[in-house]
Parts: sequence; C-alpha cells; structure tokens
Amino acid sequence: MSLGHACVDVYQGAVAALVPFFVAERAYSYAAASGVVLAASLLSSVVQPLFGALTDRWAVPWLLPLSALLGGAGVALSGVMGSYALTLAVVAVSGIGVAAYHPEAARAARAASRGSHTAMGWFSLGGNVGFALAPLLVAAVIATGGLRASPLLVVPAVAGAALCAAAVRRAADRGATGPRAEGAGTDDWPSFLRLSGAIVCRSIVFVGLSAFVSLYVRQRTGGGDVAGTAALCVLYAGGAVGTVAGGRLAERYGRITVVRRAYALSVLAVAGVVLVPGPAVYLFVALTSAGLYVPFSLHVTLGQDYLPRRVGTASGVTLGLAVSVGGLAAPVIGALADATSLRTALVPLIALPVLGRLLLRGLREPASPGQAQPDAAPASDAPGHRPRTASA
Repeated sequence: MSLGHACVDVYQGAVAALVPFFVAERAYSYAAASGVVLAASLLSSVVQPLFGALTDRWAVPWLLPLSALLGGAGVALSGVMGSYALTLAVVAVSGIGVAAYHPEAARAARAASRGSHTAMGWFSLGGNVGFALAPLLVAAVIATGGLRASPLLVVPAVAGAALCAAAVRRAADRGATGPRAEGAGTDDWPSFLRLSGAIVCRSIVFVGLSAFVSLYVRQRTGGGDVAGTAALCVLYAGGAVGTVAGGRLAERYGRITVVRRAYALSVLAVAGVVLVPGPAVYLFVALTSAGLYVPFSLHVTLGQDYLPRRVGTASGVTLGLAVSVGGLAAPVIGALADATSLRTALVPLIALPVLGRLLLRGLREPASPGQAQPDAAPASDAPGHRPRTASA
C-alpha cells in the first residue's frame, strides 16, 4: 500500500513540475500555466470528500488500481494534447484519479495496519516520497524528448495499479473485502472540524514555504541556486523521517500529545526560518520540516477515529480538502511579496501554527478501532503517560 501510494502521489507533484516545460515549449503565460495546476489541485480537493462519502456506503476496492491508472493517464497525455483546453481536461482527469484513490486507500491501509500508528506512518511516507520524486522523474522524462515524451510518465501508474491490485487480492483472501459495514461509535463532528482547521493551518505553511523557501534562502544567505535547492531538499527530506517518527512517537505518548507538540515546535521553527539570517536558516528549515511532517499520518487516523461511521469522508477531508487549501493560499503570499517583500509575505506564516495549536487545545484522544471511548479527557500531557493503543 505504501509503494502504491508513492506511485499515485507522483502525479500530485508532476503537474507543478511540468509547468516550466509548458512555459518554455508552448509559450504559456504564467496565468495559463497556473491554470493547469489549479485544474488538477482544485478539482481533486473538491471531489475527494465525495469519493470519501462513496467509500463509506459501498466497498470499492477495485477503485484503487483504476484510480492509479487515471491519475497517471491524465499527466501522461498532458504533453501531447494539441490545445490548452484539452490539456486542462486531461490534467483534470488526473486530479479526479488522485482524488478517487486516497479515501479508499486510507481506509484499506488503516485496516491492514490493524490500528498501528507506525504502519500508517509508513503508508503516509509513501505518498510524501512520491511527491518529492516527481520533479526528478519529470525532468528525466522530458529531457529525453520534450513534452512529446510525456506518455512515458504513465509507468509509475501502471506499477501503482499492479501494487494496488495485489493488495486488494490479499485483502480478499483474508476476507477483508465485501459489503461495507456501518462503523461503530459516534461521530464527533466538533472535534473533527477543529482538527481540520489545524490541518488547513499546517497546509498553508507547508505550501507557502515549498513555493518560496528556495528564493528566500538565496536572499538570506547570499547563495545561488544551489543554496536555494538545498533548503528545499531539507524541507522535503524531513518527510522521510518525520512521518515515520510521528507514528512511533504516537505509539508511546499518544497522538494528541505528539500533534500538539509538533505544532508548538513549528511556531519556533518557522519564526527561525523567517527571522534568522545566515546559514543557521538551514537548521530551522529542518526543524520546520519535522514540525510539519511528524503529525501528517496522525491527522489521518485522528480524523478517522473522530468520524468512525464515516471513515471515507474523514480520509477525503484530511488527505484532500484541508490539505489542498494551502495551494489556494500560495498566490496570496506571492501577491503580498510582490507588493512588499518576500520576508514580509512569509511573516504571517509564523502565526498559523499558533492558530493550529489553539484549535487543538482541549481535544480528546478518540478511541482507536477496538478501543472503548474514554469517559474523560486523557491526561496525555502528563509525564510518563502511555496510552493504550491497538498495537499495545
């Protein structure tokens, strides 16, 4: 499931990676190029909760390999379309494929993990790795023959479909597929909405830094392209460690405690990125990466446990809608940077983890699958507290 997740999420990063080639080979304006990105990300984020609601009503394991193929086919065809409208259409198809994949995949991965936060961390890591590898894959393919070589980008989709099909067959052999059973427990919508608000804050910080940290570090350090690229690599590389570490920490200290402390760390780390000059900025980029990635998989499982009767819907929101909002905020940051300075535009990002931490305040640790709902708020911040988990 983790490898299949990587193959699908390549296409989330591939659309943005194709933008420079659209500008260079087709003379797209920046507005037209950004329209291609919006066609994929906006549509994907809007329809993902709808697919989540679908998976809450029916068992659709066949959707995993099909959505992997759709996600790859749209991107693979984008380089050979003869018009801007057709390019938008096939990229939108890719976005729909990515949207269809995540809710059912998150549900299936949670079932396969048997409640293990560490295992869900590995599943989330797959997506982060795929996203980070997308620019390298696109550059390698387009270098062989320009945009006309884009059909080669379908290869990860074929691999992802095969991996997903294998996972579905194994689940069927264990009797884990079949009619969707109604979840047990009571949906806690207020807690879920507060969690979603915190995820939105995290998303805006991550997307904003992803878009501008390279340019900003070049300004702050006086370095060139290498200095900026190194900062971006540090920001992405933290996902490999942070996502898995988040699951392991949650097994020991509890999800709510780990998520709260990660947001608190992000406040100081983002402030360091924006305000500290010189090479020390790389340290703060690394700390920011940890603060943003540690809670990534925990957001998903918390959302699923707050809405135990609507696991697909919860997955669609936590993996799709709330996360994609950051992409809508990026143009606002850019416009503010044009009007003032890049540093001034990044300063508001310091406040967002503060807001996220406030939204998380008072949240209860929900019951994981197989656990009873606690009668009182857990003392998850108490020293030495070790919550019961499904794996324990």
